[in-house]
Amino acid sequence: MEFKSFLVIFGTVFLAELGDKTQLATVLFASKEPSNLLLVFAAASLALILSSAIAVAAGSTLSNYIDPRLLSYIAGAGFIAIGMWTVWQA
Repeated sequence: MEFKSFLVIFGTVFLAELGDKTQLATVLFASKEPSNLLLVFAAASLALILSSAIAVAAGSTLSNYIDPRLLSYIAGAGFIAIGMWTVWQA
């Protein structure tokens, strides 16, 4: 069961990250630093690891105070709001 959870989490985060602002910024850094691609990869990877660690810590802490199901609804509403804002800005 652990491996199945790993695959679901990996797949979801991987798909969510494709084409987002983080990936586009990394593409731009790589194009500006073609001789230092390992540095770009390491810096971008560490930034994603740190932001993921913060998200895990925040989710763990919030789940002590808010029902995880409600937290899912709040996150879903946030995604919808961001999507609507993005469409409105376009």
